[in-house]
Parts: sequence; C-alpha cells; structure tokens
Amino acid sequence: MKYRIDKQDQYAVLTLDEENLNSTIAPSLKSDLIFFSQEGVRNLILDLSNVKFVDSSGLSAILTGHRLWKDGSSFVIAGQLHPMVTKLIEISRLDTILTILPSLSEAVDYVKMEELERELQEEE
Repeated sequence: MKYRIDKQDQYAVLTLDEENLNSTIAPSLKSDLIFFSQEGVRNLILDLSNVKFVDSSGLSAILTGHRLWKDGSSFVIAGQLHPMVTKLIEISRLDTILTILPSLSEAVDYVKMEELERELQEEE
C-alpha cells in the first residue's frame, strides 16, 4: 500500500496514493490506522483524492478509522472524491455518519475548530 503521512501537532493527514481501496489494500490500511491511533495521533484526516474505487473491504477500513477516532477526536475524509466512491458511500449511507469535506484545507480547518471547541469545553 502506498501512502503519505504528514504529522502535525493537532492532526495527521494520511494521503492514500492508490487508485483502488479494495480487499488487497484495506487490511494494510486498517493496521496502519490502528498503529497511528495507538501512537497517539489525536485527529486523522484521510485524503482519498487519488482513490477511484472502493469496495466493501475499503469501506470497512474507513469505518475502522471512524471508530478509532470517534471519542474526543476527529476523523475526516478529505478530497474531491471520485463519483464512484461518492456513490458507494451514499448507497451504504455512510455519508450520514462520516465527516466528508471537499478539500484538504477545509478538513484541516474543521479539525482545528473541533480541537478548539474541545479545549473550550474542558475549561468550563
């Protein structure tokens, strides 16, 4: 599996450099997501701009990320998604639970805002 990881203080961006997020790639993605979570990555942005096809195994990997970062942190899907990827996410109704933003900069802004809100809530 080819990807790039850009770790910042408040978040990390994992850019998948694969066209297919399928049963060949998904197990590796799940393992790496678990590793990053255990390593202490506070918020994760998954950039799927390069992905043109996702199957059920790929959706399962995405859901793993959602579960790992759902309590007190953020998991965001970013990028201009390929129409086939968008359609599968909508058919599976995952668009109702996942945070999906059209650009990486919007995803970064979203995560920073979420972090700020969490900090303010802790102060209260």
